Amino acid sequence: MHPQETLLSGTEAASGPPAPAVRPRTSSNGVPLSGAEGQDGPEGGQPMDAETFAGLSGRIMAVMNTVIDGKEEAVRLALTVLLAGGHLLLEDVPGVGKTLLAKSLARTVDCTVNRIQFTPDLLPSDITGVSIFNQSSRAFEFRPGAIFANIVIGDEINRASAKTQSALLESMAEHQVSVDGTTYHLQEPFMVIATQNPIEMEGTYPLPEAQRDRFMARISLGYPDTEAELAMLETHQSANPLDAVEAVATTADVAAMVATVAAVHVAPAVRAYTVALGQATRTSPELRLGASPRALLQLLRAAKAAAALAGRAFVLPDDIRTLAVPVLAHRLLVERGAASAGATPASVIGELLATVAVPGPPDGRAVKGARNT
Repeated sequence: MHPQETLLSGTEAASGPPAPAVRPRTSSNGVPLSGAEGQDGPEGGQPMDAETFAGLSGRIMAVMNTVIDGKEEAVRLALTVLLAGGHLLLEDVPGVGKTLLAKSLARTVDCTVNRIQFTPDLLPSDITGVSIFNQSSRAFEFRPGAIFANIVIGDEINRASAKTQSALLESMAEHQVSVDGTTYHLQEPFMVIATQNPIEMEGTYPLPEAQRDRFMARISLGYPDTEAELAMLETHQSANPLDAVEAVATTADVAAMVATVAAVHVAPAVRAYTVALGQATRTSPELRLGASPRALLQLLRAAKAAAALAGRAFVLPDDIRTLAVPVLAHRLLVERGAASAGATPASVIGELLATVAVPGPPDGRAVKGARNT
């Protein structure tokens, strides 16, 4: 069986036969889902009209908000990353809903989903797969790992060793896996949603810079406010809201939404502003590592998704400014002297947003220190 038609857990990768990943395009109660009938994947996705895009994205966020109380902005950003074709890193203390957010996003789309629990004894082959000798055929056969799914949830990714973490690098950057000299392409759409605890917590291994740079955005959920926490205590007692979540979109729907995002217009002035912001991070005396070219490319892609979710067919500088911290902060390294003085990547980005000239109206005027959203 082709590795693109597998749905395995990490342990099954080395012990069991490949399982088919083809799933009927219906919800759990048998109701047909929206999207092109008879399509198994996103191949050939065409852009949606604005009304259909708005309706479908609104339904996805509405379903997620029934599971995650009081985190509408986090839900919106998670969907933004999915539609921009990126990967999401959820970083916060245990118990604030990181895995719940990842699972709720995965369940809104009728696609293959694998969850990997990262532990110190997890092996790279549990993720990528392994070649096993078949006695009957007297040949090696590839057993796909848990990475072969549309959405892969990596729970507590920084509890695994650096060697195991590195197994994700190729798949996240190139959507493929190389094992024993053979390259296997992953299913599309493909997204990794990883959770991690702060590095100060016991038993964690910091993600290397190259690994963090693969994630389009990082979200810190934080504790819910009083009203949201009271609502959680009431609604999560009798049942788990996640159990009631049903898919509202197919992979074909997601492909069409991604195509819609790709068609969003970016003016030359907005591209120049993005580059100027990136260059400012590289020359800032408070930073010893600035934003990479990949970071700027992903910032612009995320801005296009944010514009589409806002009902616009074009990107505004405010889209770049709003997403600058979640997209850039986890990639930056603060100088030790600046860090001892209290500087953080987010605070440095805030200072740069106040100094880099923002493109103004079409007459060519620029505004310095424009509204920082």
